[in-house]
Amino acid sequence: MRVTVGKGSCGIAAGAADVYQALEAGLQNTGHELLTTGCIGMCYLEPIVNVDERVFVKVTKEAAGELLKYILGEENQAERYLIPREDLDNLNGQQRIALKNCGLINPEDIEEYIAREGYEAIKKCVGSLTPEQVIEEIKLSGLSGRGGAGFPTWFKWNAARASAGEKKYVICNADEGDPGAFMDRAVIEGDPHALIEGMLIAAYAIGSDEGIVYVRAEYPLAIVRLELALEQARACGCLGQHIFGGDFCFDIRIKAGAGAFVCGEETALIASLEGERGMPRLKPPFPAQKGCWQKPSNINNVETYANVPWILRNGGAAFAALGTENSKGTKVFALTGKIAKGGLAEVPMGQTVGEVVFGVGGGIKNGRALKAVQMGGPSGGCIPAELCDTPIDYRSLAATGAIMGSGGMVVMDDSTCMVDMARFFLDFTCKESCGKCIHCRIGNRRMLEILERICKGEGLDGDIELLSDLAFQIKEGSLCALGQTAPNPVLTTLRYFRNEYEDHIFRKKCTARQCKPLLTYSISGKCTGCTLCARKCPVGAISGTVKQPHAIDSDKCTKCGKCAEICRFGAVEVE
Repeated sequence: MRVTVGKGSCGIAAGAADVYQALEAGLQNTGHELLTTGCIGMCYLEPIVNVDERVFVKVTKEAAGELLKYILGEENQAERYLIPREDLDNLNGQQRIALKNCGLINPEDIEEYIAREGYEAIKKCVGSLTPEQVIEEIKLSGLSGRGGAGFPTWFKWNAARASAGEKKYVICNADEGDPGAFMDRAVIEGDPHALIEGMLIAAYAIGSDEGIVYVRAEYPLAIVRLELALEQARACGCLGQHIFGGDFCFDIRIKAGAGAFVCGEETALIASLEGERGMPRLKPPFPAQKGCWQKPSNINNVETYANVPWILRNGGAAFAALGTENSKGTKVFALTGKIAKGGLAEVPMGQTVGEVVFGVGGGIKNGRALKAVQMGGPSGGCIPAELCDTPIDYRSLAATGAIMGSGGMVVMDDSTCMVDMARFFLDFTCKESCGKCIHCRIGNRRMLEILERICKGEGLDGDIELLSDLAFQIKEGSLCALGQTAPNPVLTTLRYFRNEYEDHIFRKKCTARQCKPLLTYSISGKCTGCTLCARKCPVGAISGTVKQPHAIDSDKCTKCGKCAEICRFGAVEVE
């Protein structure tokens, strides 16, 4: 039997390494094959173990013993760990291109990638297509950048090819910085050769002999697997000098970045590659004209490159047949937050936000109501539940005030305070700003201070108007996309959840009961006088006698919530 353990970062975090060790010890000298794979996207079911065609989920170290009995033909209870049919149908119902091999092949074995049409696309390009024909195929596909901007990929490639100069660079932006986004990490950990082959095709198209993968150092497993994949590709003649015996030469090196969100902007990334502080610069000239070391450079992210081999194997028209008129192909989304089935999903463009959340994502945790979905990370915006029939394409999302971004979908239920959510994202962008622009450096800080005041119950009449005014000035005055999009979470929450801002400012209430300074704790007549809350209160704010209703001294209460958490009778009321 072929036994495969999912050992992406999510699987390892859930205990897959222990499961692997237990299986390894039990399968020694049995003739069964034990292998590693990456994340298949169902992070909520990790650790996942495949035994031939059967999928077992939530396999603990103890459960591995039952799987061993099953593999060895002994009496067992492994059936209880089989994947539910609904989850398997959700996986099989996806249209997987960028994630085609993730969770299915051993990322540490190039032969498994080759067995699934790996490196056939670059072989086709070198053997029978001109660089212009390759670019034309990408143009026909309608592939746009999956890193956030959605710029036509063929246009960037064509501009780099047309730029004068013998030395050109192909750069991969793997500096995935959005909170809740992990698509690029999963691709590198699960299918690194797809990235390598995509970069090879881009290099052939623009006339480059050197590639750089700029990956954040916080992705150690991705770096290890990518380094191994590069070594194997060189050994097989798929990378390096005279690829496939021809004149095409191209090699790739890795640059581990320090994890600055602003380095997702291409000119800031280039500055970091050159050893400078990661700060954006004015454009033009664009990187395709003067990029890394002032040489023409093409920059795409991991997901963009991972789509390229499929396009060249199947034709641009096949990719363009998926999606909508203005947004072609598929998109990978990272589902996080208050969603029942968190993980990765790859679906054709044009599916609605609700179809992804309630279909692949399984709806909201604990049966609560959907309130909003944050699309596009800290640079995106909140889409309210009533707009969840919005198609996932660039134009439709932009009309709501959100953006596609790199594909993060942070799901929020009715317990989420939208003012606090806007504060959270703005706090992130303030910390990640490079500080070059006054509008971004100071303007966003002033907005954050206002939001912090509002969440503390210190909001003032006029704060809403001031936030809106500052937001538009920051968008207009900032140099790069970080500053230009940083106000989006504030603007969209003001647009769709203005009532929550008004409640915070004028009623001094947080209806979602998340902003502690605005909460009031009291004890109702349901109190039986068990004294548990009084004994557990860390500041002695609760008084009362045994079997008599207790009371909370609001002046002493720190609003820690301990009393409400431990009360067995629902007597503690929070308003």
